[in-house]
Amino acid sequence: MKIIKVLFLALIFASYSISYIANAATTTTSFLVSATVLDACLATSLPLVFGNYTPGNGDITATTTVSVNCTTNTAFTVALNRGTTTGGTIAQRLMAFGSHTLQYNIYTTAGNTVIWGDGTSSSVTQPGTGTGLLIPVVYTAYGLLPDNSTNQAASIGAYTDTITATVTY
Repeated sequence: MKIIKVLFLALIFASYSISYIANAATTTTSFLVSATVLDACLATSLPLVFGNYTPGNGDITATTTVSVNCTTNTAFTVALNRGTTTGGTIAQRLMAFGSHTLQYNIYTTAGNTVIWGDGTSSSVTQPGTGTGLLIPVVYTAYGLLPDNSTNQAASIGAYTDTITATVTY
């Protein structure tokens, strides 16, 4: 008799489970997924190398590039400082060899008419808009080492300066 009761209870439980599965219902919900893309920029540059200067043989020109990678539609400007040589200004940058200096400057065009600086001293910055972090906006910096009386009086030596490009966005 006990076996019959156990079998009967198992049969009732099994039929209840089957009817519960057959009557199962579902419900759904949805949720918002979001992210905010922030402005981001990276900048790289190459050296501006004038090479050998022989006083009296004429001006020397050279170019380099400043590349800016910014998120798409990020507005930015690129400014160049006066350099690290004591006495240098945006209007007249200087390279140094010990206490000796050599004049040069950096321009926005090959015509060497507009000084690329920080927006002061009759200089301009370079504006731009980001095209994505993988696509650089490339600017050419045009350097001019003039063959003027000051540079013609320079002592022999290897002159250097360091320019910092600042991207503001």
